[in-house]
Amino acid sequence: MTAIFHPTLCKIVLNNAPQVATSENAKSDRPGAERIDYHGGSKWATWSIRQRCQIIDRARHEIASRVDQLTRLSRSEQRTDDAETVASELIPLCDALRWIGKHGRKTLAPRKVGLAGRPVWMWGVRSVVQRVALGQVLILGTWNYPLLLPGVQMAQALAAGNHVWLKPAAGSEAVSAELVACFIAAGVPDEAIRLLDSSTEAAIEAQAKGVDLVVLTGSAQTGKLVLHQSAETLTPSIMELSGVDAAIVLPDSDLDRVVDALKFGLLFNSGATCIGPRRLIVPNHSSTSALTDQLLNGLRNASQVTVHPAARSNVADLIEDSLQKGAKDCLGKFDATSLRTTGKLHPVVLRDVPSDHAILQSDVFAPVISIIPVEHPDQAIQLVNECPYRLAASVFGPTSHAQAIAEKLDAGVVTVNDMVAPTADPRLPFGGRGKSGFGVTRGPEGLLAMTAPRVIATRRGRVAMHLSPRNDADAELLSGVLQWSNSGNWGRRIAALRRVTTAASQWRALKK
Repeated sequence: MTAIFHPTLCKIVLNNAPQVATSENAKSDRPGAERIDYHGGSKWATWSIRQRCQIIDRARHEIASRVDQLTRLSRSEQRTDDAETVASELIPLCDALRWIGKHGRKTLAPRKVGLAGRPVWMWGVRSVVQRVALGQVLILGTWNYPLLLPGVQMAQALAAGNHVWLKPAAGSEAVSAELVACFIAAGVPDEAIRLLDSSTEAAIEAQAKGVDLVVLTGSAQTGKLVLHQSAETLTPSIMELSGVDAAIVLPDSDLDRVVDALKFGLLFNSGATCIGPRRLIVPNHSSTSALTDQLLNGLRNASQVTVHPAARSNVADLIEDSLQKGAKDCLGKFDATSLRTTGKLHPVVLRDVPSDHAILQSDVFAPVISIIPVEHPDQAIQLVNECPYRLAASVFGPTSHAQAIAEKLDAGVVTVNDMVAPTADPRLPFGGRGKSGFGVTRGPEGLLAMTAPRVIATRRGRVAMHLSPRNDADAELLSGVLQWSNSGNWGRRIAALRRVTTAASQWRALKK
């Protein structure tokens, strides 16, 4: 597999929670908070942006040197192919670290607000917008992509000057420890990054101590629990949650491309990919049958995958219930008993699913897809936009038509004539809509999300009219300035200028 197939994302965190970092001289007023001195020892936030970004960039050298160990530690019942680990996690993670090294300094640099466009009443004021570290960032890791997702989140938080606590998902403790070791070996101070244990209690305790940002990659249900605790302290959060992603197939699509993409998205990482396809929305005409036959032929001899223990019962229940209510198992290989007892599941393709069935709007974390015929592309758009989960979507068809459809979809990421892989681009932000979460990580938007803006406005010179005592000419002068600045034609602006001149003369006379 080449680097182009960087499958990224996906989330379902059963145990979630990381740790603490604080801002300069910050004292927590949160109940029970026992915060660490943010500048104690390392003073990481006081290091220059350039230094921090260079260190984050160097972490990719450490990752490259430990590729075999990281790959080995990533193996699980779901991750059985080492090539997938390298292609979907390590290569895109290193690309993201390289991006921070090259572009992080510019992204985080202060933005000067000078003379251009300055309002007339702000005469003498110059301002700067700084991006400052939030403080303590708690990252709740995920088991299905334990390197890429928390790795990029940690890298961006650290580059912004934060301290990071990482709570790994159960089963990802060893690979998470090795990932943290890569950052420390690259030069991140020990005090700036800490690994928690993987228990739910560790997450709850860390959050209770008081953090400045919680970043969760997990299920929608987990997101609700984390947000409930965050609400107690008004702690901001970034939620990368589940998906029920749709693939829309337009007339005149390249069916070979569609089928190849569907097979890839369904089976990658044993189906444990949150932006894997769960609904196939197709035109209701002759090409639908050809597409279905081609897809079934491509999946008929596919190997079984092992569904994560946390998802097995829900997946089995949803499929069984849909079949009882009229859906058809196109491949005829679904075995509910085997799924519940061993976790083994052959890819499932459903048709004739009742339009109101829960499986069409549930975050099924397994290679299960439902075929939904529609009469018109507008119906496809409606199906996507009315689904509570809107993480990603794909549109297949002639480029101009597919792009026009993509622009009408209310989803975080839309790929045209592709699936999953383009989201690994380190320049792109990633986030969802609705129950798929809010906020973004990755790309420049994700890096800025790890900071807070601080504005410093400096007035120079002695003129500060708002500090002068109020007099009778003030209203006339201000009204004239408003009309001069905002009138729609030159006649009115000239009249306003006369008004300003007269009022200014009165103002000066009153000042004397």
